[in-house]
Parts: sequence; structure tokens; C-alpha cells
Amino acid sequence: MITLGIESSCDETGLALYCSENGLLAHTLFSQIDLHALYGGVVPELASRDHIKRLVPLTREVCAMAGIDLSQIDHVAYTRGPGLAGALLAGSMMARSVAWSLGIPALGVHHLEGHLLAPMLEDNPPSFPFVCLLVSGGHTQLIQVRGLGDYTLMGESIDDAAGEAFDKTAKMMGMGYPGGAALSRLGESGDASAVKLPRPMMDRPNLDFSFSGLKTAAITRWKAFEGSESERPGFTADLAASFELAVIDVLVGKSVKALQQSGLSTLVISGGVSANRTLRARADALEARGELKAFYPRLEFCTDNGAMIALAGSRRLMLGECDDLSVTVMPRWPLEDLPSLSTSLSN
Repeated sequence: MITLGIESSCDETGLALYCSENGLLAHTLFSQIDLHALYGGVVPELASRDHIKRLVPLTREVCAMAGIDLSQIDHVAYTRGPGLAGALLAGSMMARSVAWSLGIPALGVHHLEGHLLAPMLEDNPPSFPFVCLLVSGGHTQLIQVRGLGDYTLMGESIDDAAGEAFDKTAKMMGMGYPGGAALSRLGESGDASAVKLPRPMMDRPNLDFSFSGLKTAAITRWKAFEGSESERPGFTADLAASFELAVIDVLVGKSVKALQQSGLSTLVISGGVSANRTLRARADALEARGELKAFYPRLEFCTDNGAMIALAGSRRLMLGECDDLSVTVMPRWPLEDLPSLSTSLSN
């Protein structure tokens, strides 16, 4: 059974075809980064219009890549939420139109469920149960995953998400938008121990995160040295490295606590920040010491993409879940509200 996946929650238009028997057939993605960089952040109206512009050509492209005709598709899965309302509507209307024209089922998928299942696109996927560190520009959460739809939120950011803190700090240091990846690259040439920065909430017994104070501390140190690079060569790279290490220390430290509290040993790291090399290196080092088993998606599936939506939708659709003809998007949608299908799922 072949599922067409459509992702349009924010500033990427992703299309993919996933086969329940043969896995991922094809995927394609258009990023709006250049469009929104002019404004220093995502402009919702522009995002929605660009999704409308890209959806039909990308659908044709992904079918051509897979060597199939649209009529061979058995299901359509699309991102229902969370995300930008207009962007979600663009993708959902495309999905419902394709499904209606072909007389096939369609299903709205939770964006975050797509992210936490993304490592299952790999040849060596994780098995349930596990703890997921879902870390991106919009979310930083620790989730106990017992099965498909059986999720318990263990902790989350009470202010800035980790990716958001990266981007805001990078922007204040003159790296443009989005600057998180640029900040990480700069930090590769710096000394991560050179600038003392806090590790917020690490002394708390709970699993919540807070990165606003860390971001402020980094920006304060940047402003104190701004323009004086000649007096302290390499300070910018040192600050970038020190900031990145502080964020990673918190993410990894809280993740280890979550594993200990849940009694589990498998850690899935997903979302845009899961592409961070330092984060992966730390998780790999813990795995080498036998402290956990780490899984993450390949780099192209860390950011928003259609493949993760096609996979998540396929699993639910194959178990009989589908939508009626109404179109309902959910810009806010707690992950715990999803129906659990774990009792009938064989992983």
C-alpha cells in the first residue's frame, strides 16, 4: 500500500511516497529559508502562498521520482498540526483534493509524531518503548513512547526551545536567520571552555528545560566584547562553542535523567537540532560506554519533511484510522491527545 505524505506546517513543503511493504519510495522538499531570511523570521502569509505554489509541482515530481502514477496511490497523509494555520490549510486542502479525486482514504497526522517516528525510516530502526528527545526550533520535549500514539510528556521547555535559542543567539551575533547551524559551524573552531555559561535547571529534579536565561547570558557576554575581536582574537568562535556546549549539556543531562526515571535504555533524538554534530557525538559516546542506545534520523529527515508524515500516516492508515471529508487543522495540538493504536501495532 502506497501513502502520499504532505508536510506544510511552517516553511518547508515536503512530499514523499511511502510503501508499507518496501519502505520509502521517493521524497522531495522545497525550503523557504531564502524567502523568509529577508524578514529575519517566518512570515505566515508568505509561507502559505508559497506552499500553494509548490504543492502541485512537487506532487508531480515525487511521483516521477518513484516511477508511479498518481492513480497508484492508496492513501494520503498530511500534517494537520501543530503549525501555522494558513500553511496547514494549504497542505490539507491539497491532500483532501487528491484523496477525493481518487476515492481513497486520507488522514491528518500530528507533526511531532512524524518527527519522533522519523528514525524508523532507517535500516536499523528503534523498537518501542523508548524515550524521545524531540528538539527543534519550536519544541524541546522529552516524551516516553510506549507505542504508536501511546505518549507521555516527561518534560518540555518553559520558554525558548533549544533551536529557537540557537537562532536568536546567532542573530544577535550577526549571523542572520536562521543562524543556528552557522553558530554551530563557527563553534567548531572555538574553545568550548573559554566562556563560562550557565546550565539552566540542571539542579532541578524535574525534566523541564529553560534556555531563555542561557541565551541572555550569551548575548550579554557578546555585547561586552562586541567590536573588540582584535583585543581578544577568536572570542566569537569561543562564545559560539561555549553556548553550544551549554545547550548540549542540558539536553543530554536531562535525557539521561529521563531514561533513568522511565527505566528505559533507548533514546531517540529527533527534530531539527538532532542534526547537531556535538549532540550526536555525546549520545554516541554514552552508547559506547553502554549507558544507552541512541537512534536518530538521517540528516535530511531531521528538519520538516514529507517522509516522516508519510510513514506516520501509513502506520495509522494501515490500522484502519482515517478522516471524514471535513478539513480541520489544529495549529495547537497536544501530542498526548492522539489516539493510541499501540495495542494493534507490531513493530
